[in-house]
Amino acid sequence: MLSTPALRAHLLASRLAGDVATPREASRRSYRAFAARDPRVTLGLEPLDRWDEGELLALMADRCGVSADPALRTGRDAIDPDLTLRALDAFAARLGDAVRRRAPVLFGTGHPHRLLGFYADLADAVSAAGCPVLTPAQGRCVDITTRFGVRPLVLAYVRGVGQVREPGLRGPGVHSHSPLPVRIALEAAAAGGGPLPELVVGDHGWVCGAGQLGIEAIGLADTDDPALFVGEAEGRVSVAVPLDDAVRADSYRPLTGYVLHRSFPPS
Repeated sequence: MLSTPALRAHLLASRLAGDVATPREASRRSYRAFAARDPRVTLGLEPLDRWDEGELLALMADRCGVSADPALRTGRDAIDPDLTLRALDAFAARLGDAVRRRAPVLFGTGHPHRLLGFYADLADAVSAAGCPVLTPAQGRCVDITTRFGVRPLVLAYVRGVGQVREPGLRGPGVHSHSPLPVRIALEAAAAGGGPLPELVVGDHGWVCGAGQLGIEAIGLADTDDPALFVGEAEGRVSVAVPLDDAVRADSYRPLTGYVLHRSFPPS
């Protein structure tokens, strides 16, 4: 398990934080789309307030550390590693609370190629500690609308982590922003008599979709994912951790040890 200074150095070296690979243009485009209530960017969240692009930029500067300069529109975006560490501590506290209560937890990701291992290791740990790790609606069809039309996918769980994949294929799932997988999972859990999750852990639509329905949700988010930070600001996402969500999968492994050490403190 890395110390806090060592993890901070890792965040910068791996570009999980600091000068990240996410283009400033992509982040600004997402803020404009969120302000226009584009469902591809709101990720299942229905904002309580009206957020214009300037307000979103100010929020992301406060929560992520991106430049607040509205004239800056090109180049690479930035994430303050100290904000990442602070959010990871809050993330671990919420996970630890679920473990102490033996609460049912649902894990899901729209970034299975990058983040599956991070969530799966957390799922293994909370399951070993006595928390039910839920896998409702396994194999259920999920029709996700894209700009190319409706894409039929299947909800699958790998090591307890929900994702969507092409029908009939095995291996990592596909990238998705949609809240439909978590909605379908929650509907199936309710229809089956429960239990319902008391905590949802993930990213993209898994977090925003759960938070919109009043279920506690925590997750990871990049500078072009304003929905999680709006949800956090409005009280429907408990924790949004700012970091680049598309670096090498093994770069997230040190975060797992850091979170688990704080979720399961020595007795």
